[in-house]
Amino acid sequence: MPSKKPSNEWTKARFETFIRSILRQGFRKYPPKAMCLKEASVGKKVNKATKRVAEHYKCNACENDFPLKAVNVDHIEPVTSTIDGFKGWDDYIKRLFCDKSNLQVLCHDCHDIKSASENEVRYEAKRERKKLEND
Repeated sequence: MPSKKPSNEWTKARFETFIRSILRQGFRKYPPKAMCLKEASVGKKVNKATKRVAEHYKCNACENDFPLKAVNVDHIEPVTSTIDGFKGWDDYIKRLFCDKSNLQVLCHDCHDIKSASENEVRYEAKRERKKLEND
């Protein structure tokens, strides 16, 4: 993967965001993700919001049942390390396309809480690294 700014008008950050987006799109069709969802399925129920019958999935954290649009397949160990941050494309791809054992189904609320916690740890680790570099 390129580590320099591409020759077009995009910044390096914009290019990297684009690449992450493309990789995440590929993850949508990743078989272990589908298997994770299948294992979390609790069958068809009436969706409270739409009043229609839909497949529901059990959240691994709160253990409530939700329709597909209300859940995320989450990486238990984050794709971007909470301590080291982004370590390169090889590591990012390896962590994104992981084994099913590193995936779990979370409802949006539980996923938001977990993500916020990981981001806080990541931010603190980055702050500590910068502090050490400046000392």
